[in-house]
Amino acid sequence: MSQEFDILVVGSGIAGLSFALKVAQGGANVAILTKKNQAESNTNYAQGGIAAVTSASDDLEMHVSDTLQAGDGLCDENVVREIIHDGPAWIQELVDLGVDFTRLGDGRQSLGREGGHSKRRILHVKDMTGKAIEEALLAAIADHPRITVYEHFFAIDFLTVKKLWKRGLLPGEEADRIIGLYALNVHTDEVETFSAHAVMLASGGVGQVYQYTTNPSIATGDGIAMAYRCGLEIHNLEFVQFHPTALYSQTGERFLITEALRGEGAILRNLSGEAFMEKYDDRNDLAPRDIVARAIDQEMKKSGARHVWLDATDIAASELRDRFPNIYSVCLRNGIDITKDPIPVVPAAHYLCGGVASDISARTALPGFYVCGEVACTGLHGANRLASNSLLEAVVMAHRGALSVLEYLRKRCPSHISLPLWVENDLQDSDERVILLHNQDELKRTLWDYVGIVRSTNRLKRARTRIRNLQSEIQEYYWNFKVDATLLELRNMILVASLIVECALQRKESRGLHYTLDYSKQLSAATDSCVRK
Repeated sequence: MSQEFDILVVGSGIAGLSFALKVAQGGANVAILTKKNQAESNTNYAQGGIAAVTSASDDLEMHVSDTLQAGDGLCDENVVREIIHDGPAWIQELVDLGVDFTRLGDGRQSLGREGGHSKRRILHVKDMTGKAIEEALLAAIADHPRITVYEHFFAIDFLTVKKLWKRGLLPGEEADRIIGLYALNVHTDEVETFSAHAVMLASGGVGQVYQYTTNPSIATGDGIAMAYRCGLEIHNLEFVQFHPTALYSQTGERFLITEALRGEGAILRNLSGEAFMEKYDDRNDLAPRDIVARAIDQEMKKSGARHVWLDATDIAASELRDRFPNIYSVCLRNGIDITKDPIPVVPAAHYLCGGVASDISARTALPGFYVCGEVACTGLHGANRLASNSLLEAVVMAHRGALSVLEYLRKRCPSHISLPLWVENDLQDSDERVILLHNQDELKRTLWDYVGIVRSTNRLKRARTRIRNLQSEIQEYYWNFKVDATLLELRNMILVASLIVECALQRKESRGLHYTLDYSKQLSAATDSCVRK
């Protein structure tokens, strides 16, 4: 089956939904493809909020300075300034869509503070900000006649003019551009073809390549893998942000404990009860995430502890229950009353600061191909994302990307090319699913053990050797059996893991989220790592 649209959107978080709504309002026919249901995204799990200057006691320069400092010399300052400048206007647009940010008793916005911020500037909906934004956007999407949502459609690979020409499916060589994609209908197990003039990739992050992560199961790096196979540049994948405080459990699940809790006064303590952050940074518990995560890691290694404590018991019980109802209820279900008991916390993989290289208008090097959100590398985050700048980037870049795509369609809108259908010939379903599960577990353990908070060249090389073996196995598997979601995810996870390692090996210094025992100093000049097929 083949279908035609003006624009395809891959992903249904804040970036993809905001973009889809804007281009549809501009007159384009849009299809949103999401591999689970439309509400399942990293956005939906974002607790803290969205950072922007909305208070008279704050100013844009302070926010710029905080972002640059967190980014540890690798931010693109022009990008930082433009995104932060645009932020307040597009937050107002979210309010107009129905996002009811929490207010104080006198009607003023309730502004939180998180690590690395010099001022209170985090707008939030209690501790469920992402969910509130997602719901408002989905409601607007549902009412728009130009938007079609395809749930449980797994994007496999993009189609370009160059790919078809190389396969002899176009009569002559044309200028390269995006022309569509293949996607697996998970319910029917059939691969369908989607044709479009432009694609917005907004597929989110990569947290699931690690054994412990705050990300939902969908965050398997599919977009980065597809973009790489398409020949696009991927930058700075070594900068994987480990959130310092995820709820520790013996099952291995990691529920996010928002940084906003420390912003309201919660204190990190080791198992001896010592408040230890003052030993590592003058900003104590509100230092940037890379510093706090390494501090926790060091405290755990010194004592052999499996976790540290996050102590919120000095905060008024009524405030904890009102401001953090989700955290309160989840902890209570785990036998922890946060008004009386410290919370056992550990770092966990959380956010990717690198991604597909793009400009300030969400454009990539391939005509018609755009990226937005966590999958993109714009230059905003540099070597370490400032807390709550991710939702800000997503909403601002969705708007900029929409303007860019609509301009592209006005200036250059060629006719749809007849795309070849997916062919599987007589491939069979695999009866050895256990192999995929075993390989997935091995990959996750390898990344956690060798490409974690603290790295070394030997650890990275060991990871590379193991990942290459997995790549060889999965390639053979891919070409000999019918595709399904599990196979496609693992194929992408292994590729992304290999790219993370290659980027990490390129960086001969410690900067931001990348700390290596072999190169503890920073180089004088900050440069991007880069991988390309």
